[in-house]
Amino acid sequence: MAQILLTGGAGYIGSHTYVALREAGHEVTIFDNFANSDPGVIDRLARLTGSEVDLVQGSVLDRAALAGVFAAKAFDGVIHFAARKAVGESVRAPLDYFETNIGGLLTLTQAMKAAGVWRIVFSSTATVYGAPAVFPIPETAPLSHTSPYAFTKLTCEQILDQAAVADPFVVGILRYFNPVGAHPSGLIGEDPRGIPDNLMPYLAKVALGELPELSVFGDDYDTPDGTCWRDYIHVADLARAHVLSMDALLGDRGHNLNIGTGNPVSVLEMHAAYEAAVGRPLACRMAERRAGDVPRLYADPTRAREELGFEAEHDLSEMCESSWNWVQAQARGWRFNS
Repeated sequence: MAQILLTGGAGYIGSHTYVALREAGHEVTIFDNFANSDPGVIDRLARLTGSEVDLVQGSVLDRAALAGVFAAKAFDGVIHFAARKAVGESVRAPLDYFETNIGGLLTLTQAMKAAGVWRIVFSSTATVYGAPAVFPIPETAPLSHTSPYAFTKLTCEQILDQAAVADPFVVGILRYFNPVGAHPSGLIGEDPRGIPDNLMPYLAKVALGELPELSVFGDDYDTPDGTCWRDYIHVADLARAHVLSMDALLGDRGHNLNIGTGNPVSVLEMHAAYEAAVGRPLACRMAERRAGDVPRLYADPTRAREELGFEAEHDLSEMCESSWNWVQAQARGWRFNS
């Protein structure tokens, strides 16, 4: 058993990782300011795990709050989720992204150093590969950025690499591809604010009647059905990857890994799979290509299997069914009656 600090632990991926860590026997403290999450998730996490959640409300930009957290408990490691994550928003507000994502990591790692806590799993992204030329994408692919969001994640990776040269940090960098789905209970899942940027939550809102139709941006790409390929991974698999990553760090085995399935899914395939989960047709229309989209983006997950023993277990139908179960549960009032 280890004591783990989970920054941003009330968010989509963070909440699922909290459950996975507790199921693995770890003690977990959530540190979150609820800027991008619902405070009601804390009660739902208590229901899922059968125990009260150790929560500290605060921002990773608050040095005093972080110092207090590390003074109160002897942590063995940190899993760092707390960050802004929308590509489009980052283009509109790059300085906010630099402050939260880069500044937050600096404040956190300085607090860790002061407390002598040296193990950190960092939530990164496949967008650090820019517009890759080789598929599936290996961890050795050239790194670049096409948005301020991607810039912050790549910069944070480089900060951690440099910090580990000077101090005894043991770092696990996990580059996510496309997390989707929800916990089978329907108690926690993805809850985007406003109109989603990502495909599955957009489809969910079409299924609920909150949006009229799905626009498919381009059907003339060099893929089998002409629509873009992406690598979708069930959030439960992603959460399990974080547990395995922390276990490796506790054994002093740092790593930098892709977390995906390696099996690309097209927009039209996802649309059909979500229709099957819902049990009825969902309106869809073809539209012009969207600036910035790349035809293919999917992982080579070999290294994660070799270094962590990680393989994705959930298929596309399970991703869609768990998502639909979650959004129906929300519609019935889980958000307000947890």
